[in-house]
Amino acid sequence: MEKEEIPAQKCNNPECEKPAALQCPTCIKLGLEPAFFCGQKCFKDFWPLHKLFHKKKKEDKGDDSGIVNDGFKYTGPLRRYEISKKRDVPAHIQKPDYHKTGQPLSEIKVQGSKHIPVYTDEEIEGIRLASKIGRMALDAAHAAAKVGVTTDEIDRVVHETIIENDAYPSPLNYYNFPKSYCSSINEVICHGIPDMRPLQDGDILNCDISVYKDGYHSDLNETFLIGDVAESSKTLVTAAHDALMKAIEICKPGVMYRQIGKVISDHVEELGFSVVRTYCGHGVGKLFHCNPNVPHYKGNKANGFMKAGHIFTIEPMINAGKWKDLLWNDNWTAVTADGQRSAQFEHTLLITDDGCEILTARTEDSPPLEIHL
Repeated sequence: MEKEEIPAQKCNNPECEKPAALQCPTCIKLGLEPAFFCGQKCFKDFWPLHKLFHKKKKEDKGDDSGIVNDGFKYTGPLRRYEISKKRDVPAHIQKPDYHKTGQPLSEIKVQGSKHIPVYTDEEIEGIRLASKIGRMALDAAHAAAKVGVTTDEIDRVVHETIIENDAYPSPLNYYNFPKSYCSSINEVICHGIPDMRPLQDGDILNCDISVYKDGYHSDLNETFLIGDVAESSKTLVTAAHDALMKAIEICKPGVMYRQIGKVISDHVEELGFSVVRTYCGHGVGKLFHCNPNVPHYKGNKANGFMKAGHIFTIEPMINAGKWKDLLWNDNWTAVTADGQRSAQFEHTLLITDDGCEILTARTEDSPPLEIHL
């Protein structure tokens, strides 16, 4: 058999470019395009720059543990892990306008408006059904959340529960979010992406579930204790839960939306915790996010008064340390700037003629919250 003729290569050192036959062995091992050098001298001279290509390949690939080695300066112990592909939604299920493009054009169209929707009885029933399915999905996530289970596996449970009810998981492809719910562990405040990291003993996990059913969205979340959790974390989670419930107690026609923040802040700050300011509650219904804006900290300038027929969320994010946050380089995961833990609870609420109704309320079948055991 005739030997194949290999085309002549040039040295990868840009200051040389002589004919080269010496290949970098690390490039071969990592599966990179072959890098050729004319000799050991050029190889050593160009090594400080060339090795950066190896580093980039390792970051993209991750390691055997599933951790994504992205070189990011994390604020706490948690790290990014690999994620699985997006899950499919059957063709017969009604989908929001962003399910293909990632762009919620209906929301974008009303940005800047101060109008707060007042829903009709028929529309309220639609949102109530979406809320019921959301509660079912969150309870299923809670039942699955145990030591050793990945948040990706919980994503499967949530996704399947929602589509079995002929509904669509609202987060999926919303501004290109890749999963069907948000999983926020320990120092993650919100919008964590479900991945291959197994839950560990002592974690706290927030599961944020949103559902789109027959043209209407709902939104709710809870924070769960995984295994044997430190008393300090239990206190934090309890404070977040109680702050939400205290805020709900004041909701009725005529109350200013800005008052909610004072109730929440007064409760948690007395316990030594802080309230996140970057993210707020919001209107929900025909749109995933709309007016009113509902900040959770005192001294906010939220517009509007509650009125019968308004539907919105309250979802205070409570930090063990300072309130400030930063974003991971996945452009979604918001974490505490000081690396300390954060907890959150959320309900979708309807303002009635004389008070409010929790559309996403827990049921007799809901797994009990660990903070109340």
